Amino acid sequence: MSTLTYAVEDSATMLRRSLRRIVRYPSMTVLLVGMPIVFLLLFVYVFGGQLGADMVTPSGNTGRAAYLDYVVPGVLLITVAAAVQGTSISVAMDMTSGIIARFRTMAISRSSVLTGHVIGSLLQTLASLIVVLVVAIALGFRPSATPIEWLAALGMLALFSVALIWLAVYLGLSAKSVETASNTPMFLTLLPFLGSGFVPTESMPAGLRQFAEYQPFTPVAETLRGLLSGTAIGTGTAVAALAWSVGIAVVSYVAAMRTYDRRRVA
Repeated sequence: MSTLTYAVEDSATMLRRSLRRIVRYPSMTVLLVGMPIVFLLLFVYVFGGQLGADMVTPSGNTGRAAYLDYVVPGVLLITVAAAVQGTSISVAMDMTSGIIARFRTMAISRSSVLTGHVIGSLLQTLASLIVVLVVAIALGFRPSATPIEWLAALGMLALFSVALIWLAVYLGLSAKSVETASNTPMFLTLLPFLGSGFVPTESMPAGLRQFAEYQPFTPVAETLRGLLSGTAIGTGTAVAALAWSVGIAVVSYVAAMRTYDRRRVA
């Protein structure tokens, strides 16, 4: 067999290991999925009447129904940010438990351990997104997306998820303890609140609005909102969403592999 074939088989083995760990610790998955659902219920039913008072969606919804259409993309991004915290914790558990040292003595592909983590986390994140989206639809969310727009939205979410997962892998590799790894990705769950995920950036003070408009979650949220609900998507917004996603993925991947190699020889 070729080197590539061995790498694919080793990655598949590590993926099965990652999925078994996810199944073995269901409480973590419930927590990571439950948090965005709580945010969805909280913002729609507690704040939605007030925040949606002046909103009118392209489908004609107003008030709380309009705010539900507005906030779902932000909650989907919260779901992604919450899910990747589990990635950082899992990587840190491997790095501190000694299992990586054991893997180093075996003839397995160099990158298969991290590849298994990334693909397993991506599948967990996509499953979490489906659960949250089903809850949103049960609450009355009715996206107007065509099949092509649904595919584009799924692709955008998958690309952004991969970017944040590699960032979480880097944070997990860099952490000296599992406790540190569980805390360092938490800033990701705050960024949707400091962007257009939950309220329009036009309602924010000048300094915060500038940060909100240029941070990575805002163009991704606006692109998802346009694809799912039919709001206008500027060319610059879509390009920024793709550029942020690819940029974070590439930089985080390089940083993660260098950190992994450095800790291999430490």
